[in-house]
Amino acid sequence: MAESQIRGKSIQAVAKDIAEGFFSVNPLILKKFGPEDYKALHHQLKKIQNEVRSEKFPLHDTLAIRSRNNRLQRLHSALIVLEHSAREKRVPL
Repeated sequence: MAESQIRGKSIQAVAKDIAEGFFSVNPLILKKFGPEDYKALHHQLKKIQNEVRSEKFPLHDTLAIRSRNNRLQRLHSALIVLEHSAREKRVPL
């Protein structure tokens, strides 16, 4: 089975780009996705979200706290858009 790609990048690379803010998820991008692509991207987003949460929390560094929270917010919003689009297309995640 070939690795799924989005705009020439692997699903894992796209999930990291979403967390860093280089790529945004919207319904137009998800329109071309098949059921396996939904599941793969959902899995990778959850995995990256857990990695960010498991990192040591920077107690006295406000810029690091802001960066961490922004990554979590981007991942959460991408997951919400992905889950809503999957629900519309009746794709079980």
